[in-house]
Amino acid sequence: MWKFINDHWRDGIEILLLATCVYQIYRAFRATRGAQILVGLGTILVVLTLVSTVFKFEVIAWIIKSAATVLAFALIVIFQPELRNGLARLGSNRLFSFSSKRRLAFLERFADAVINLSKKRVGALFAIQRGISLKDYLDSGVVLDAQFSPELAMAVFHPKAPLHDGGMIIADDRVAGAACVFPVTEKEMQDRSTGLRHRAAIGLTERTDAIAVAVSEETGGISISENGHLQRNLTEKQFREKIAEIFFSGKPNNETESGTQLDRKDPLTPAGDSDLVSD
Repeated sequence: MWKFINDHWRDGIEILLLATCVYQIYRAFRATRGAQILVGLGTILVVLTLVSTVFKFEVIAWIIKSAATVLAFALIVIFQPELRNGLARLGSNRLFSFSSKRRLAFLERFADAVINLSKKRVGALFAIQRGISLKDYLDSGVVLDAQFSPELAMAVFHPKAPLHDGGMIIADDRVAGAACVFPVTEKEMQDRSTGLRHRAAIGLTERTDAIAVAVSEETGGISISENGHLQRNLTEKQFREKIAEIFFSGKPNNETESGTQLDRKDPLTPAGDSDLVSD
Protein backbone atom coordinates (compact mmCIF):
# COMPACT_ATOMS: atom_id res chain seq x y z
CA MET A 1 0.00 0.00 0.00
CA TRP A 2 2.72 2.48 1.02
CA LYS A 3 4.78 1.49 -1.99
CA PHE A 4 1.83 2.26 -4.28
CA ILE A 5 1.32 5.66 -2.63
CA ASN A 6 5.05 6.42 -2.85
CA ASP A 7 5.12 5.52 -6.54
CA HIS A 8 1.93 7.32 -7.58
CA TRP A 9 1.43 10.32 -5.24
CA ARG A 10 2.51 12.66 -8.04
CA ASP A 11 -0.19 11.19 -10.28
CA GLY A 12 -2.80 11.90 -7.59
CA ILE A 13 -1.72 15.53 -7.28
CA GLU A 14 -1.71 15.89 -11.06
CA ILE A 15 -5.25 14.50 -11.33
CA LEU A 16 -6.42 16.81 -8.54
CA LEU A 17 -4.91 19.87 -10.24
CA LEU A 18 -6.41 18.95 -13.61
CA ALA A 19 -9.83 18.32 -12.05
CA THR A 20 -9.70 21.70 -10.31
CA CYS A 21 -8.76 23.47 -13.54
CA VAL A 22 -11.51 21.71 -15.51
CA TYR A 23 -14.08 22.57 -12.84
CA GLN A 24 -13.09 26.25 -12.76
CA ILE A 25 -13.21 26.44 -16.57
CA TYR A 26 -16.64 24.78 -16.49
CA ARG A 27 -17.88 27.35 -13.95
CA ALA A 28 -16.60 30.19 -16.13
CA PHE A 29 -18.10 28.91 -19.39
CA ARG A 30 -21.35 27.30 -18.23
CA ALA A 31 -23.40 30.52 -18.52
CA THR A 32 -22.23 31.42 -22.03
CA ARG A 33 -24.43 30.95 -25.08
CA GLY A 34 -22.13 28.42 -26.76
CA ALA A 35 -21.54 26.29 -23.67
CA GLN A 36 -24.13 23.67 -24.57
CA ILE A 37 -22.86 23.48 -28.15
CA LEU A 38 -19.29 22.99 -26.94
CA VAL A 39 -20.41 20.27 -24.53
CA GLY A 40 -22.36 18.56 -27.32
CA LEU A 41 -19.43 18.62 -29.73
CA GLY A 42 -17.08 17.36 -27.04
CA THR A 43 -19.46 14.51 -26.19
CA ILE A 44 -19.73 13.49 -29.84
CA LEU A 45 -15.94 13.56 -30.22
CA VAL A 46 -15.40 11.42 -27.12
CA VAL A 47 -18.04 8.89 -28.17
CA LEU A 48 -16.62 8.57 -31.69
CA THR A 49 -13.12 8.14 -30.29
CA LEU A 50 -14.24 5.39 -27.91
CA VAL A 51 -16.24 3.60 -30.60
CA SER A 52 -13.38 3.72 -33.09
CA THR A 53 -10.98 2.41 -30.44
CA VAL A 54 -13.22 -0.43 -29.25
CA PHE A 55 -14.32 -1.60 -32.69
CA LYS A 56 -11.06 -0.63 -34.45
CA PHE A 57 -12.73 1.63 -37.00
CA GLU A 58 -9.58 2.81 -38.74
CA VAL A 59 -11.25 5.28 -41.09
CA ILE A 60 -13.13 7.08 -38.28
CA ALA A 61 -9.99 7.14 -36.15
CA TRP A 62 -8.00 8.64 -39.03
CA ILE A 63 -10.65 11.29 -39.67
CA ILE A 64 -10.76 12.30 -36.00
CA LYS A 65 -6.98 12.48 -35.78
CA SER A 66 -6.64 14.46 -39.01
CA ALA A 67 -9.44 16.89 -38.20
CA ALA A 68 -8.52 17.51 -34.55
CA THR A 69 -6.15 20.42 -35.19
CA VAL A 70 -8.40 22.09 -37.77
CA LEU A 71 -11.42 21.62 -35.49
CA ALA A 72 -9.61 23.24 -32.57
CA PHE A 73 -8.86 26.40 -34.57
CA ALA A 74 -12.38 26.42 -36.01
CA LEU A 75 -13.93 26.29 -32.53
CA ILE A 76 -11.75 29.18 -31.39
CA VAL A 77 -12.97 31.32 -34.30
CA ILE A 78 -16.63 30.29 -34.07
CA PHE A 79 -16.95 30.64 -30.31
CA GLN A 80 -14.66 33.64 -29.91
CA PRO A 81 -17.27 35.80 -28.06
CA GLU A 82 -18.10 32.97 -25.65
CA LEU A 83 -14.42 32.23 -25.04
CA ARG A 84 -13.69 35.91 -24.40
CA ASN A 85 -16.56 36.26 -21.93
CA GLY A 86 -15.69 32.99 -20.22
CA LEU A 87 -12.05 33.95 -19.79
CA ALA A 88 -13.10 37.35 -18.48
CA ARG A 89 -15.21 35.58 -15.86
CA LEU A 90 -12.35 33.24 -15.04
CA GLY A 91 -9.96 36.08 -14.43
CA SER A 92 -12.34 38.43 -12.69
CA ASN A 93 -12.38 39.21 -9.00
CA ARG A 94 -15.87 38.46 -7.77
CA LEU A 95 -15.37 40.12 -4.41
CA PHE A 96 -16.77 43.60 -3.98
CA SER A 97 -13.96 46.08 -3.49
CA PHE A 98 -15.49 48.17 -0.74
CA SER A 99 -15.51 47.25 2.97
CA SER A 100 -18.11 45.00 4.54
CA LYS A 101 -19.47 47.91 6.62
CA ARG A 102 -20.01 50.01 3.49
CA ARG A 103 -21.43 46.97 1.74
CA LEU A 104 -24.01 46.44 4.45
CA ALA A 105 -25.00 50.12 4.50
CA PHE A 106 -25.39 50.14 0.72
CA LEU A 107 -27.24 46.83 0.76
CA GLU A 108 -29.83 48.16 3.20
CA ARG A 109 -30.44 51.22 1.02
CA PHE A 110 -30.57 49.12 -2.14
CA ALA A 111 -33.02 46.58 -0.69
CA ASP A 112 -35.25 49.40 0.59
CA ALA A 113 -35.21 51.03 -2.85
CA VAL A 114 -36.08 47.84 -4.75
CA ILE A 115 -38.88 46.88 -2.36
CA ASN A 116 -40.31 50.40 -2.47
CA LEU A 117 -40.29 50.33 -6.30
CA SER A 118 -41.96 46.93 -6.20
CA LYS A 119 -44.75 48.09 -3.91
CA LYS A 120 -45.41 51.11 -6.10
CA ARG A 121 -45.17 48.97 -9.27
CA VAL A 122 -42.49 51.13 -10.82
CA GLY A 123 -40.46 49.21 -13.38
CA ALA A 124 -36.71 49.24 -12.79
CA LEU A 125 -33.50 47.53 -13.85
CA PHE A 126 -30.27 47.63 -11.83
CA ALA A 127 -26.85 46.24 -12.68
CA ILE A 128 -24.29 45.92 -9.87
CA GLN A 129 -20.75 45.74 -11.20
CA ARG A 130 -18.34 43.15 -9.80
CA GLY A 131 -15.06 42.05 -11.36
CA ILE A 132 -15.84 42.73 -15.05
CA SER A 133 -16.14 46.40 -16.01
CA LEU A 134 -19.49 47.60 -17.34
CA LYS A 135 -17.99 50.67 -19.03
CA ASP A 136 -19.11 49.56 -22.50
CA TYR A 137 -22.73 49.59 -21.31
CA LEU A 138 -22.21 52.76 -19.28
CA ASP A 139 -21.26 54.58 -22.49
CA SER A 140 -24.70 53.78 -23.92
CA GLY A 141 -26.47 55.78 -21.21
CA VAL A 142 -26.04 58.92 -19.13
CA VAL A 143 -22.95 58.96 -16.94
CA LEU A 144 -23.60 59.89 -13.30
CA ASP A 145 -21.55 59.90 -10.14
CA ALA A 146 -23.90 59.95 -7.19
CA GLN A 147 -24.43 58.27 -3.85
CA PHE A 148 -27.12 55.61 -4.20
CA SER A 149 -30.32 56.23 -2.28
CA PRO A 150 -33.95 55.03 -2.46
CA GLU A 151 -35.01 58.57 -3.36
CA LEU A 152 -32.59 58.70 -6.29
CA ALA A 153 -33.77 55.31 -7.56
CA MET A 154 -37.40 56.45 -7.41
CA ALA A 155 -36.56 59.70 -9.21
CA VAL A 156 -34.67 57.92 -11.99
CA PHE A 157 -37.24 55.18 -12.63
CA HIS A 158 -40.35 57.31 -12.28
CA PRO A 159 -42.41 56.65 -15.45
CA LYS A 160 -42.23 60.31 -16.49
CA ALA A 161 -38.53 60.75 -15.72
CA PRO A 162 -36.24 61.18 -18.75
CA LEU A 163 -33.86 58.43 -17.57
CA HIS A 164 -36.41 55.76 -16.63
CA ASP A 165 -36.08 53.80 -19.89
CA GLY A 166 -32.96 51.68 -19.44
CA GLY A 167 -30.81 50.27 -16.68
CA MET A 168 -28.95 51.83 -13.77
CA ILE A 169 -25.33 50.77 -13.28
CA ILE A 170 -23.97 50.69 -9.73
CA ALA A 171 -20.21 50.47 -9.14
CA ASP A 172 -19.21 49.85 -5.53
CA ASP A 173 -21.88 51.81 -3.65
CA ARG A 174 -22.32 54.66 -6.15
CA VAL A 175 -24.52 55.17 -9.18
CA ALA A 176 -22.26 55.24 -12.23
CA GLY A 177 -24.96 55.81 -14.84
CA ALA A 178 -28.60 55.48 -15.84
CA ALA A 179 -30.65 54.90 -19.00
CA CYS A 180 -28.02 52.34 -20.05
CA VAL A 181 -28.76 49.76 -22.74
CA PHE A 182 -28.04 46.15 -21.81
CA PRO A 183 -27.78 43.21 -24.24
CA VAL A 184 -30.86 41.02 -24.48
CA THR A 185 -30.42 37.28 -24.07
CA GLU A 186 -30.71 35.25 -27.25
CA LYS A 187 -31.72 32.00 -25.61
CA GLU A 188 -35.32 30.86 -25.93
CA MET A 189 -37.37 31.54 -22.81
CA GLN A 190 -39.78 28.88 -21.61
CA ASP A 191 -41.88 31.50 -19.87
CA ARG A 192 -43.38 33.65 -22.63
CA SER A 193 -44.31 36.31 -20.08
CA THR A 194 -40.63 37.22 -19.59
CA GLY A 195 -40.42 40.83 -20.74
CA LEU A 196 -37.65 42.85 -22.32
CA ARG A 197 -36.43 44.18 -18.96
CA HIS A 198 -35.92 40.67 -17.59
CA ARG A 199 -34.35 39.43 -20.83
CA ALA A 200 -31.87 42.31 -20.62
CA ALA A 201 -31.06 41.30 -17.03
CA ILE A 202 -30.31 37.76 -18.20
CA GLY A 203 -28.34 38.95 -21.23
CA LEU A 204 -26.08 41.20 -19.15
CA THR A 205 -25.29 38.46 -16.63
CA GLU A 206 -24.57 36.01 -19.44
CA ARG A 207 -21.79 38.27 -20.69
CA THR A 208 -20.46 39.64 -17.39
CA ASP A 209 -20.26 38.66 -13.74
CA ALA A 210 -22.58 41.53 -12.74
CA ILE A 211 -25.72 41.07 -10.64
CA ALA A 212 -28.92 42.32 -12.27
CA VAL A 213 -32.11 43.13 -10.36
CA ALA A 214 -35.36 43.78 -12.23
CA VAL A 215 -38.69 45.08 -10.94
CA SER A 216 -41.76 44.33 -13.03
CA GLU A 217 -43.88 47.34 -13.94
CA GLU A 218 -46.99 45.20 -14.45
CA THR A 219 -46.86 43.09 -11.28
CA GLY A 220 -44.19 44.58 -9.05
CA GLY A 221 -42.39 41.23 -8.98
CA ILE A 222 -38.72 41.30 -8.00
CA SER A 223 -36.20 39.21 -9.95
CA ILE A 224 -32.47 38.60 -9.56
CA SER A 225 -30.24 37.40 -12.40
CA GLU A 226 -26.77 35.94 -11.83
CA ASN A 227 -24.62 34.03 -14.34
CA GLY A 228 -27.49 34.06 -16.83
CA HIS A 229 -29.97 32.45 -14.41
CA LEU A 230 -33.09 34.41 -13.46
CA GLN A 231 -34.94 33.98 -10.16
CA ARG A 232 -38.37 35.57 -10.44
CA ASN A 233 -41.13 36.69 -8.09
CA LEU A 234 -39.05 36.83 -4.93
CA THR A 235 -40.78 37.87 -1.73
CA GLU A 236 -39.34 40.71 0.33
CA LYS A 237 -37.66 38.25 2.71
CA GLN A 238 -36.33 36.08 -0.12
CA PHE A 239 -34.91 39.12 -1.92
CA ARG A 240 -33.14 40.44 1.17
CA GLU A 241 -31.67 37.03 1.96
CA LYS A 242 -30.58 36.36 -1.63
CA ILE A 243 -28.94 39.73 -2.21
CA ALA A 244 -27.18 39.50 1.17
CA GLU A 245 -25.93 36.02 0.29
CA ILE A 246 -24.50 37.33 -2.99
CA PHE A 247 -22.82 40.34 -1.40
CA PHE A 248 -21.31 38.46 1.51
CA SER A 249 -20.71 35.09 -0.21
CA GLY A 250 -22.81 33.30 2.37
CA LYS A 251 -20.40 34.22 5.19
CA PRO A 252 -21.69 35.82 8.39
CA ASN A 253 -20.78 39.42 9.03
CA ASN A 254 -19.44 39.97 12.55
CA GLU A 255 -19.79 43.73 12.31
CA THR A 256 -23.55 43.61 12.83
CA GLU A 257 -25.79 41.88 15.30
CA SER A 258 -27.90 40.25 12.62
CA GLY A 259 -25.09 39.23 10.24
CA THR A 260 -26.19 39.64 6.65
CA GLN A 261 -29.88 39.44 7.50
CA LEU A 262 -31.54 42.74 6.50
CA ASP A 263 -34.48 43.71 8.66
CA ARG A 264 -34.73 47.43 8.03
CA LYS A 265 -38.16 48.62 6.97
CA ASP A 266 -38.76 50.64 3.85
CA PRO A 267 -38.64 54.32 4.89
CA LEU A 268 -40.56 55.45 1.80
CA THR A 269 -43.55 53.18 2.29
CA PRO A 270 -46.38 53.77 4.78
CA ALA A 271 -46.41 51.44 7.78
CA GLY A 272 -49.63 49.78 6.76
CA ASP A 273 -48.38 48.86 3.29
CA SER A 274 -46.13 45.88 4.02
CA ASP A 275 -47.28 43.23 1.56
CA LEU A 276 -45.26 42.56 -1.53
CA VAL A 277 -47.25 42.75 -4.71
CA SER A 278 -47.59 39.26 -6.15
CA ASP A 279 -46.56 38.55 -9.69
